[in-house]
Amino acid sequence: MHNVAVTIAQHGYAVIFLAVLSEAIGLPIPAALAMVVAGAACASHAMNLPLVFAICLLALVCGDFFMYTLGRYTGWALLGILCRVSVNPETCILRSAESFYKRGKITLVMAKFIPGVNTIAPPLAGSMKMRPLQFLEFDAMGAALYALAYLLLGFVFRDFLAAITRGFLAAGRAVEIALLTAIIAYVIYRLWVYYKNRVYRVVPRIQVEELARKIESGEKSNILLLDVRSHGYYDSGALRIKGSVRFEPNNFAEEIKHLSKDKEIYVYCTCARDATSARVAHLLREQGYNAYVIVGGLGAWRKAGLPLEGVPGTDLVKLPTFS
Repeated sequence: MHNVAVTIAQHGYAVIFLAVLSEAIGLPIPAALAMVVAGAACASHAMNLPLVFAICLLALVCGDFFMYTLGRYTGWALLGILCRVSVNPETCILRSAESFYKRGKITLVMAKFIPGVNTIAPPLAGSMKMRPLQFLEFDAMGAALYALAYLLLGFVFRDFLAAITRGFLAAGRAVEIALLTAIIAYVIYRLWVYYKNRVYRVVPRIQVEELARKIESGEKSNILLLDVRSHGYYDSGALRIKGSVRFEPNNFAEEIKHLSKDKEIYVYCTCARDATSARVAHLLREQGYNAYVIVGGLGAWRKAGLPLEGVPGTDLVKLPTFS
């Protein structure tokens, strides 16, 4: 808090603009904190409140419109990057799109207050072909509400924030302890996730080169390649491993009815640590199928220069679009 206040005091309006703009385009910058401090500065007559509000509004709308434009022309590619923090980015995108569409355009008004949604909402609106002027209308309302809320928070609680700043300076030891506690908690959480998913690590795996040799050696008739990426991940021009077939992981009970237990089943995805592949293969093995995970999934197959083919149009699922 103290460092943010000092920086804003030294560089003023430019810092506010850059901080807010950076957050709007997805960078991990605490724009809300900067606006709170700016609001306190306005209460002390060090800055002009209407001007700060206009600067914040301009930065938010410019950043959001930039992300909206990228989403409009890159579609799933940008959304996939933004959803990488999810274990299953394909499902992350599809669920976000469905939720956004069901709740309508008003989602943009409240998106700024919801971590995660604030970054993905503008490019999602672009991917769903919301009209530019319509986007700007709803986004500007949300940006105004967001900026006004935090600026007024700092303006009204100026004295309280000053006390907090002095407290931070006097309580360095307590801050260190809190930081250490947070680190320990995170390590415990990661260990818990590791323990929770340990069952998936026992699923047999195969390297892409070994699988390619098996296919070339004449065992192809006994091999079934399953693409277990979520439907929503696909876009026109998307590729998959040649000869593979769709298996929707979110519809396991129905998809499994079409599989034969007489074949060796090799599954792949594009998730970090082959998460979806491991889960599906584990469930298949529980049902008596001879299933394996292709290490590295589609990315490893592509990197090895092995055969690919276009995803059939029947397997493509598009984002819903605003009329």
